Amino acid sequence: MGRALAVIHPDAHCELDFSTPLELAVATILSAQTTDVRVNQVTPKLFARYPDAAAYAAADRIEMQDMLVPLGFFRNKTDSLMKLGQALLDRHDGQVPGTLDALVALPGIGRKTANVILGNAFGVPGITVDTHFQRLTQRWHWTTETDPVKIEHAVGALIERRDWTMLSHRVIFHGRRVCHARKPACGACTLRRDCPSYGIGETNLEAAIALLKGPRVAELAELALAS
Repeated sequence: MGRALAVIHPDAHCELDFSTPLELAVATILSAQTTDVRVNQVTPKLFARYPDAAAYAAADRIEMQDMLVPLGFFRNKTDSLMKLGQALLDRHDGQVPGTLDALVALPGIGRKTANVILGNAFGVPGITVDTHFQRLTQRWHWTTETDPVKIEHAVGALIERRDWTMLSHRVIFHGRRVCHARKPACGACTLRRDCPSYGIGETNLEAAIALLKGPRVAELAELALAS
């Protein structure tokens, strides 16, 4: 199934826009309880206004909150970003560290966020257990664990470490485009022959194709027809 996902989603990648580890850390913190698309609409102005850790630490709270209003929980997110900036100055000379232990000790950064940063900004393999990853790995019976850390370790034991980051992207892409939470497009899923949960969603091919999402709907449909 992991190999099939690589064929199904050759375009899989981190969908948060960033150019530095700090920008990715900020974008990932902001992505909580909102979409990557919405975060990407806000961050260009935010990154321009706050180019480094010192700028976040010294930010005017009201000004930053106003910028983050579209993302929801803007007070908490402002607080996290300001504290992150200060912590980076105090502990890491203003730079985002490249180890899991150092990252999770920072304000606003949990294990999931740390793995996103490590995998995509530093090239250190990591498994990102978000809601999509958790839902799909349980549907596929890759693990029966429900705790994100235990899921991370369980799936990590099944997959080569070098593939962890890309596997995360591919599973998340599949969750967003095919295997939806409420009504999976089972009939248009290339993994249907191997999926132990096949049938919990729409099995009619045409109806399932109508449920596909993303910029590659036609290609996903063709792959389903050929499988």
